Amino acid sequence: MAEQLFLDLPARRALGREDFVLSEANAAAVAQIDASDRWPSGKLVLSGPEASGKTHLAHVWAARVDGLVVDATALSRLSVPTLAEARHVVVEDVPLIGGSRKEEAALFHLHNLLLSQKGRLLMTGRAAPSRWAIALPDLRSRILGSNLATLLPPDDALLAALLRKQFADRHIAERDGKRQVENVIEFLVPRMTRTGAEARRLVARIDGLSLSKKRPVTRELARRVLEDDPDIPGSDEDLT
Repeated sequence: MAEQLFLDLPARRALGREDFVLSEANAAAVAQIDASDRWPSGKLVLSGPEASGKTHLAHVWAARVDGLVVDATALSRLSVPTLAEARHVVVEDVPLIGGSRKEEAALFHLHNLLLSQKGRLLMTGRAAPSRWAIALPDLRSRILGSNLATLLPPDDALLAALLRKQFADRHIAERDGKRQVENVIEFLVPRMTRTGAEARRLVARIDGLSLSKKRPVTRELARRVLEDDPDIPGSDEDLT
């Protein structure tokens, strides 16, 4: 019997405060974000590995303070004075503009405008700022002068929560049952690579295999994904 074809569509991510799980791995960073009225010089850098929750936490903060979230790579195409009028701005993935003269200049301008208006600037990146390849000396010095909040690798509680969120974003518990999903999470946590990126990859591939085989999500499907079965359909193109 031919296997069912499926579209491996990106999951719809939930980015509300109620969806953000607090644990020992992120509690210190969350406390720093929540205290934005006390950020030295009105700015903060949030760092952490891929899928560690940077974007989620940044959106939670922006929603709370009625701020804006923009990609660093889009800065040169936007009106920096208009952005600064929001007074609370998140600039995501700042390391991606390293060496890009227009974007670096735009961020430098935004930094100075926000701080002159006693606004708040939150910048994100995977590595610590000392590893960002920012070429503009004045911008680099201002970034290095920012306080740093770091998201740590997930503990068991957070890893289970990250898996649970990925299953929820794909509505798998609604399809196959909450108990079934919890059983799979219990199986995965002690066996998987302990990163948020791996949680996202595993759930996408488990979902793809489940749809292809027309079978509910089970420990057996999860085991096949962990063992990187070459017959698993789908791709990781939407997981970047």
